[in-house]
Amino acid sequence: MLYNCFMEGRIEGGCFCGSVRYNFEKNNYLSSNCHCSVCRRISGAAFVSWMAIPKSCFKYTQGEPKKLTSSSHGSRYFCQDCGTPVVCLLEEYPEHTYVTICSLDKPEDFDPKGDMYTEDMLPWVKKGELKSST
Repeated sequence: MLYNCFMEGRIEGGCFCGSVRYNFEKNNYLSSNCHCSVCRRISGAAFVSWMAIPKSCFKYTQGEPKKLTSSSHGSRYFCQDCGTPVVCLLEEYPEHTYVTICSLDKPEDFDPKGDMYTEDMLPWVKKGELKSST
């Protein structure tokens, strides 16, 4: 899929403490919730929501994240001060930077379009209903 990286406006995001900031051109990028065991372990969450940004459209505007080689085919990048996961780079898709949707300044504006690695989805996520503690 070909993207025009020069649409009007930029999307901004970064880590919790503000040490790492990034932005990218606004567009309708591919996105998904990833349920793989690596995403779960790295984030400490049931799944991670990602957006695939062409590398030519993405840039860091403040700080540099720390690299963690998380598998034989990918690396994760996170803030070395607060630990927020911000980016993943995969060898099989070298033209993309995968941004964690919840590190965006306005994650509520970006609905993931699907789910991947659903075979690894936790049983209580599959149910789709969590009981309220109130």
